[in-house]
Amino acid sequence: MKGKSPRTVEEYYIDLRTFFRYLKIHFGMVSKDAVFEEINIDDVNIDMLKQVGLTDVFEYMNYLASVRENHEAARARKASSLRHFFKYLINKTCELESNNIEELETPKLAKKLPKFLTLEQSKKLLETVNARGAKSKERDYCILTLFLNCGLRLSELAGINLNDFREDGTLKVVGKGNKERIVYLNSACKSAVANYLKVRPNNEIKDRKAFFISRQRNRISVKTIQALVKKYLELSGFGGMGYSTHKLRHTAATLMYQHGGVDIRVLKEILGHENLGTTEIYTHISNSQVKNAIDANPLADICN
Repeated sequence: MKGKSPRTVEEYYIDLRTFFRYLKIHFGMVSKDAVFEEINIDDVNIDMLKQVGLTDVFEYMNYLASVRENHEAARARKASSLRHFFKYLINKTCELESNNIEELETPKLAKKLPKFLTLEQSKKLLETVNARGAKSKERDYCILTLFLNCGLRLSELAGINLNDFREDGTLKVVGKGNKERIVYLNSACKSAVANYLKVRPNNEIKDRKAFFISRQRNRISVKTIQALVKKYLELSGFGGMGYSTHKLRHTAATLMYQHGGVDIRVLKEILGHENLGTTEIYTHISNSQVKNAIDANPLADICN
């Protein structure tokens, strides 16, 4: 109804299915030794949901943490799913008269600095692609270049079509919630795109609209992109350090902010963020900036 992406819809569905299965265990509707993933939820009805109280949901959140070992972000999303679901039953379908879980709070998320590659590490990653001389070198180099320069999401990059590249040197990107935005391509991106187009397969392609083509002549999948990024990170000596495709998006944002002096409001538009608060995680201060600030203290040269 709200036009969310298929992935978001799937996540909310899984959240509710997990909650319903828990309720059947919690209310003694299945045996204690039942396999959780095999619990059928077809018999969950509104009468059952009317029995759910805030204490029941608190116990569910504890179950998620202690038994299923869900981290804070996963529990926060599941709490949000439940709040929206119960509001829907009250305000839209009028199947519930009161919201017994209205006071459910979202688990507090720890604020962590985004992980990113430094400028020198980013250069080394790109150099590794050329050094390896892989059969798909031009394609892989183009993928990494767009990640590191434009800060695209994984799904956005995989979804690029040939006709998304415009004559004015920009790229149309379809982001979260099917929201379109225009990304301006710099010289590095234009060069990488042009070089890939020279070798891009043209025969027996299954998805002729797709820009990035796999070895099977189909649109490249997100899993293939993740695998090739992981491969080049390992070849560059950055394997096992927590880097991923999404960390390349972090890298692009951080490099633009710290080295390019890009205003945070402009960065918000480039990344396709809905809220400025989401973009603010990239305004973290580098260690060199902290050192320079301490050295700038007028008392810095007074020694005993």
